[in-house]
Amino acid sequence: MIAIPYLTALTTYFSYGLLFAFGQFRDFFRKIFDWCSSNNLQGYPPICLGLEDFYIRRLYLRIQDCFGRPIASAPDAWFDVVERFSNDSNKTLKRTDKLSRCLNLGSYNYLGFAAADEYCTPRVVETLKKYSPSTCSTRVDGGTTDLHNELEQCVANFVRKPAAIVFGMGYVTNSAILPVLMGKGSLIISDSLNHNSIVNGARGSGATIRVFQHNMPSHLEEVLREQIAEGQPRTHRPWKKIMVIVEGIYSMEGELCKLPEIIAICKKYKVYTYLDEAHSIGAVGKTGRGVCELLGVDTADVDIMMGTFTKSFGSCGGYIAGSKDLVQYLKHACPAHLYATSISPPAAQQIISSIKVILGEDGSNRGAQKLAQIRENSNFFRSELQKMGFEVLGDNDSPVMPIMLYNPAKIPAFSRECLKQNVAVVTVAFPATPLLLARARICISASHSKEDLIKALQVISRVGDLVGIKYFPAEPTKQHDTSKAVKFD
Repeated sequence: MIAIPYLTALTTYFSYGLLFAFGQFRDFFRKIFDWCSSNNLQGYPPICLGLEDFYIRRLYLRIQDCFGRPIASAPDAWFDVVERFSNDSNKTLKRTDKLSRCLNLGSYNYLGFAAADEYCTPRVVETLKKYSPSTCSTRVDGGTTDLHNELEQCVANFVRKPAAIVFGMGYVTNSAILPVLMGKGSLIISDSLNHNSIVNGARGSGATIRVFQHNMPSHLEEVLREQIAEGQPRTHRPWKKIMVIVEGIYSMEGELCKLPEIIAICKKYKVYTYLDEAHSIGAVGKTGRGVCELLGVDTADVDIMMGTFTKSFGSCGGYIAGSKDLVQYLKHACPAHLYATSISPPAAQQIISSIKVILGEDGSNRGAQKLAQIRENSNFFRSELQKMGFEVLGDNDSPVMPIMLYNPAKIPAFSRECLKQNVAVVTVAFPATPLLLARARICISASHSKEDLIKALQVISRVGDLVGIKYFPAEPTKQHDTSKAVKFD
């Protein structure tokens, strides 16, 4: 639940209403102009039509300079941002030859492996020379190297599962796996804030989908009991199988999943659990093994463990870990394994090497230091933001911390003002979040020094005062009064 003070909710509604009214007014004259110019589509309906098209044209394009900013260096603690300008009110953006050196608070580089590493980088370079950038083939044809087999065994050992299968893209891991595992007559019960890849995978499966309130085990149990009692629609036959899908750390909220309670409910009703650890694997837990380790959950109690290599491991791709029978079945049935090009060998080597550093198998304690550093950095930064009066979502130990903006005018204002002071932040709005719940998503890295974090806090504090997003009193008044608030699930 996100509680918005009434005044903030009111002004946000008013701002969107004003933008919508003026946009519709302009579209009315646009239709008249198109009709007069006889610029028809020869019988074809408009290919772009609807609320999303309206939102893109009338809202997004006005602030598109805040998104898709090109960079010209590795996404380390500091990186080079390419400056852009527009001569037509942001309809098009043109690059300049000038670069801005900015503090990076937007990349998923949780453990700092995305930049050059003394252990990983030389091995990746050697792999590039030996295997080339791509296998140019699928896994079942000529796209499986000894590195792919080593990587799958390495991942399985790391997450403490009997077997694993890897894919070249994290998004596809969810969207391609779920249709293979679930189908007609099956039931998927999904957290209301699960990632789009899960949503699309569930829809593509043909299974019946039910949603439970975000991170609320009690509501999950209610939904489970109701669905088990009612059975399939119309026929009321028992479900062929039921799967509950949750995330380890929710990418737009920074919250840890209430995994122990959810696992207990799933075991009680004998349903499968699917855990997406895209943002948690490698980033939390004493040895970086994710929320299961952090929350004391036995991985044997999680039927399917999914994760990506694009965050903590500084690479690309994703994995599914589970029983040997499950992995063997996926290798024969999953289209992402059968028809997609296998993960790049240098990318595979980067993952293997980073896991070895995390586990200390490189002969150093750098992995443990990185894990301790990201935990310390995350908790320090979150605590300081809250003391300043920002509305910060998420839990301690999570490297993802959204700062709520709400009002549409504050999205570009916050982003642009931070960039002027050489701090690069990511702002998130519809459709990635509900229309009224825009935010800036801060991602902390182990590569950030204490000086980096202090500079970022100083800039964010100044910009927060300037654009008016300190919605709560600063410390020492720590208790926030949400009795007069509009609540959104």
